[in-house]
Amino acid sequence: MQEPGLGFPFVTLLVGIMIVLVMVVKPGLKRLRVPSLVGFMALGFLLRLADDEWGLLSEQEHALAVFEFLANLGIVVLLFRVGLESNLPGLIRQLPWASQVWIGNVVVSGLAGFAAAYFVLHLGLIPSLFVATALTATSVSVPVSVWQEVGALRSRNGEMLLDVAGLDDISAITLMALLLALAPAAMAGAQAGPTPGVGETVAWLLLKLAALAGVWVLFARYVERPLTAFFAKIEPAPDLMLLVVGTAIIMASGIVALGFSLPIGAFIAGLAFSRDPEAIKVDEWLSPIHDLFAPFFFIGIGLAVSMGALTGAAGLGAILLTAAVLGKLAGTSLPALPRAGAAGSVLLGISMIPRAEIALVVMHHGMLLGDQAVPPNLFNAMVMVSVATCLGASLVLYPLLRRWPQAEDRGP
Repeated sequence: MQEPGLGFPFVTLLVGIMIVLVMVVKPGLKRLRVPSLVGFMALGFLLRLADDEWGLLSEQEHALAVFEFLANLGIVVLLFRVGLESNLPGLIRQLPWASQVWIGNVVVSGLAGFAAAYFVLHLGLIPSLFVATALTATSVSVPVSVWQEVGALRSRNGEMLLDVAGLDDISAITLMALLLALAPAAMAGAQAGPTPGVGETVAWLLLKLAALAGVWVLFARYVERPLTAFFAKIEPAPDLMLLVVGTAIIMASGIVALGFSLPIGAFIAGLAFSRDPEAIKVDEWLSPIHDLFAPFFFIGIGLAVSMGALTGAAGLGAILLTAAVLGKLAGTSLPALPRAGAAGSVLLGISMIPRAEIALVVMHHGMLLGDQAVPPNLFNAMVMVSVATCLGASLVLYPLLRRWPQAEDRGP
């Protein structure tokens, strides 16, 4: 047990240790073909076990607040990068052919998650909607690393994976915005009778989304290019990314003031700077910032999981894992079959199974609304689903991509 006077210096020490451990563990996990986010959550879980035993955080003043702040910065960087890499105009151009696969996998995976939570586990309407929304998302970073390593990412099916996963992210974040707006009113209605303001809430949310879309179009067309050029004059690359990220944080905070959550604000800020991938080199310039802050979101997820609740959520997690796997596999493979072929459709279905960043953000924000939205056992079960889907999909994809190599094909 630490003395109160050692609180902040000791917490600073813990933060430094976490940063070092993240950088030490990451290359080892890559060699083992284990997604790095699994290792980051494990670090947070080990820190939680140490806190339960010795009070490393709970008995230090402001310690948990420091890690929560870093986790929020991690959310901002994660969702900013997702938005930055979305290339919304390009995705819209792909809608004519990608929409069937996208809509199929979102609808089937969402319905599978809702059915498992509501009809099988009897979790209630609001928790089931959070599960359904979380399971519509895809963690594209997990399969992309595998496809890239075997030289298949620029094949026709590899590009289909990128397009459909990008559309998945946008739809999942939009559904999250809708759910976070409706859930408080719905929970209040469950306690005090029907809430007449639900329709008004939806209408107001759609109006704000339309206004944000209009601002995004104006910013992308008239502001982003001269602003990025101005930043480049102040601080040349790669340091100009610090100016971009700082601006994104300001934009995200302003969007939060409009009633949206921080992840949604960060995602929209990323979209605002996504006009020209060459103007902002994400991998080269953003990666150091991402590698510093993003792991703290997953460390925070691990910190939120207790050993007792984790073991108690095993049965719940197994049922939700089944829904997570079957929903994406069927929802993606069947619509993709005519265009991707039998082998390609199976590869795409497996590649869409991992749930991580956005799925965990959805469940994390549901948990912040209270047990009526996302109880602890459900949150822990979804953490188990995230770990299992990321590990399982990456381990299965390697041998399958070597058995069914995807030749580069840029045809229509």
